[in-house]
Amino acid sequence: MEKIKIVTVVGPTASGKTSLAVKLAQLFDGEVISADSMQVYKGMDIATAKPDEKEMCGIPHHLISIISPDEEFSVSRFKEMAESKAKEISSRGKLPILAGGTGLYVDCFLNNTTFLDNTKNDEVRAFLQSRLEKEGNESLYNELLQKDPEAAEKIHPNNSLKIIRALEIFYSSGSTLTQQNVQSHENESDFESLVIGLNALDRNVLYDRINLRVDMMIEAGLVEETKKFFETKTASTACQAIGYKELKPYLDGVLSLEEAADNLKQATRRYAKRQLTWFRRNEKIKWLNIDEYTSDELVKKAEEAVKEFLK
Repeated sequence: MEKIKIVTVVGPTASGKTSLAVKLAQLFDGEVISADSMQVYKGMDIATAKPDEKEMCGIPHHLISIISPDEEFSVSRFKEMAESKAKEISSRGKLPILAGGTGLYVDCFLNNTTFLDNTKNDEVRAFLQSRLEKEGNESLYNELLQKDPEAAEKIHPNNSLKIIRALEIFYSSGSTLTQQNVQSHENESDFESLVIGLNALDRNVLYDRINLRVDMMIEAGLVEETKKFFETKTASTACQAIGYKELKPYLDGVLSLEEAADNLKQATRRYAKRQLTWFRRNEKIKWLNIDEYTSDELVKKAEEAVKEFLK
């Protein structure tokens, strides 16, 4: 079966992924699928840097503002929705363009990771948690070394969350985390992708862009959006959004707005660093540096790569 061609644009926050994805969609009659774990939530517009109508330039964007912030959203749900949307876009003769900075979402889509539904068991997890409290990390880690030595070697002995999860998988499904990982990548993907990554030769260029973005977010009403979020939302995955938790101390009267904004800038810079660490593991990414080319040159380079890919 012939694979569906998809272009993927990745990179750290504030690197210009949305802008490049839109330009490529204009050049190649494409539509954009967001691969951002926070832009899926309704109402969380400024904090998650959702593109507005002007930035979208009339290009359809999918998987943005699709669920309520008090709902949980998972990587398996994203993969299912993104695959369905990419196939639908392609069936209309258009080019699907996946764009976003959530590395786990991108990888699971590109690697066709399948999620096995027999590995979650609340009772087993509660039992392991109670054992952890009584016996400590070492006892459970040694147990994991016996059951799944390969997984244990990749997990730090103090990481109780991952130790419990690995043991939960074993006792719930009868197979180890290592076996599950092998099974989850057995099926070949329906997609063939060109992955373009955006980075900067000088890290300070990226950091300056992040700092400027935070200033613009606050000017655009991030404080008001944060206040509204905490007034109306219950605890969920959405609470992890960078922006809200950093501004809460200001709303609580603990920090000045300037101090909270500085904390937000620092948290965003750290996040960008983690994103780059994640994406650098993918040897198939074609990297373009935002400080090596003008905006037009960058688009031209990406356009040439896409033309070659679509031949």
